[in-house]
Amino acid sequence: MKTKIAFIYPGQGSQTVGMGESFLEDDTSRKFFESADQALDLDLSKLMLEGPQEQLTLTYHAQPALLTVSSMITERLIRAGIRPDYTAGHSLGEYSALVTSNVLEFPKAVNIVHKRGLFMNTAFPAGEGTMAAILGMESEELEKVTNEVTDTTGVVQLANLNCPGQIVISGTKAGVEQACLLAKERGAKRAISLDVSGPFHSELMRSASQDLAKELSVSFLLDAKVPVVSNVTAKAETNATQIQDLLVRQLYSPVLWEQSVREMIDLGVTVFVEIGPGKVLSGLVKKIDRSVKTFPVYDLESFGKAVEELGK
Repeated sequence: MKTKIAFIYPGQGSQTVGMGESFLEDDTSRKFFESADQALDLDLSKLMLEGPQEQLTLTYHAQPALLTVSSMITERLIRAGIRPDYTAGHSLGEYSALVTSNVLEFPKAVNIVHKRGLFMNTAFPAGEGTMAAILGMESEELEKVTNEVTDTTGVVQLANLNCPGQIVISGTKAGVEQACLLAKERGAKRAISLDVSGPFHSELMRSASQDLAKELSVSFLLDAKVPVVSNVTAKAETNATQIQDLLVRQLYSPVLWEQSVREMIDLGVTVFVEIGPGKVLSGLVKKIDRSVKTFPVYDLESFGKAVEELGK
């Protein structure tokens, strides 16, 4: 029986100077960097290869940079005969999944995520919104905390349901800080502030979602050739109109990552190939279900191992 494979893509925060460099000796791979520079009229590739990290980490640079590296590595895997049965991405990573599934052409996707980064960057005053990771608390109990704090202190809500015992909350700085204190009082093991520039995946991103809706309305999305598991629904989607609507909702809705991984496992996936810098998603997948195999692919060495194992 054929092994079912999912390609999964990390989101913002995974970016690092030098990512993808080992693939650039290949002419086809190098064209992804050149295409991104041309699409944005920006020397993004220089920033990706040389930094500085502070500039690369800016939302509107990190998003197209991660998309570029992930799309480049995906093309190499497909050329080597490794193809997905499903795709999914964590937040921004969903756009890399859409490129792989032929919903968006790569140059158009680079433009969209660059603008998405700009919209997100200006949606809420800098320094007034934040996010935090809450460890060791169930989502139902944490949601009671965030609802209570929203009513009394400031907007805060569940933003990323990553894996059992790891949930990220997002909102106003005052709301998140109060929710962290209350969560620990009610049994959370730890509350860790995240170094982010805004309250992503919360209601405070509504204005960014309206700008993104306008941008997507003039883009040409195609039905997915490979089903994409949506952050918003945790279901495999193929319809272009539905995917477009979900991308808008994604900006202010929780990322249902644990549910998405479980859905892919229910659909028969036994191998998850994480494409892009780092191994964060592979770690989350293993915490969700230790029985599946994970292959993080981020450089030529890890690429070779994945091709050797999956090509058997």
